[in-house]
Amino acid sequence: MLQQVRTLRSSSTRRSFLCAGLAAPGVIGASLVAGGSRVAARDEDEITHGDISILRFLSALEILETDLWQQYNELGGIQDAEVPGGSGSKAYTDALVNLDGDMPQYIHDNTEDEFTHFNFINGYLMSKGAKPVNLDRFRTLAGSTAMGAQKIKRLTNLMQLTVDTSWWTRYRSRTKNPDFGDTFPPAIPGLIQGKFPAIPRSDADLTPGTHLQAIANTAAFHFATIEQGGTSLYPALAQRVSNVEVLRILLSIGPTEALHFQVWHDKAGNAPAFAGNEDLQANLIMPEPTVFLSRSFPVCSIVRPTETQGAAMGAVRFLTASGLFTGQSRAFFAELNALATQADLAQRAV
Repeated sequence: MLQQVRTLRSSSTRRSFLCAGLAAPGVIGASLVAGGSRVAARDEDEITHGDISILRFLSALEILETDLWQQYNELGGIQDAEVPGGSGSKAYTDALVNLDGDMPQYIHDNTEDEFTHFNFINGYLMSKGAKPVNLDRFRTLAGSTAMGAQKIKRLTNLMQLTVDTSWWTRYRSRTKNPDFGDTFPPAIPGLIQGKFPAIPRSDADLTPGTHLQAIANTAAFHFATIEQGGTSLYPALAQRVSNVEVLRILLSIGPTEALHFQVWHDKAGNAPAFAGNEDLQANLIMPEPTVFLSRSFPVCSIVRPTETQGAAMGAVRFLTASGLFTGQSRAFFAELNALATQADLAQRAV
């Protein structure tokens, strides 16, 4: 697969980092390119180590997203040949449908999308002679034992979540932007004050109905919480890409994350927690205009945040704080942190 190619454009500092990383024992995920330090490149637009690092980090996150969405689909989505695995939980599905009748279809489609994202990115990496991402060795977490779920090991934990819903108030603000260091209160404070299941842990969680509905409501908020992260991450990392084709990949996948987010933003608004609260008006799902780049400029409706500095590691910290990786090994965190660090070191070639 490897080809005779040109030397990558990269600074001496970045070359030094990569050489040190490849030589250091115990540094997980540092080997970016199979068989050496060269990557297949087009004559007119070479691919840098930074481009590869960004793609590998995004592939890892898409694998993790696929793992969590597959768990949702097994119990609450549509099971078919497009998204195999699981046989569904009628009681859990009914609780989701209480929020919106299209929930099973949307869960299915979101799951399929995430499969395609990491499969495409890994396929593209291999086409350039770079090492794809495989996290199968970290599939060690126990999943739901409820009827309908596959009895297999998982990468992510959906049964002890702390769900940060500050994305709702962030997208409502007309005067603040997280890129300026502004902070926002959660729309549902209770979800950030504990550890909650978003899927039935076992058949015991299927009753009483109010308990199961609370689990489904948690899932509805978690759907949007996950997808708003991807909505911001792709444009943030796109600012560090050098190769035009790699930039095209990020600019093509990123907007699908925004499409997911807006759907789940809308569905979360159907949860009872929003009833009667004018500040949380459920049909306000378009980003309100806010400050951008400089407070001296006119306000603008934007994705927020899109700050590129430390974006990859910020995503890892956010997901870790949510409890999504509760029970994972030190080796897993070392791998994920290494991939994020390498992505954040990428710099756009001038």
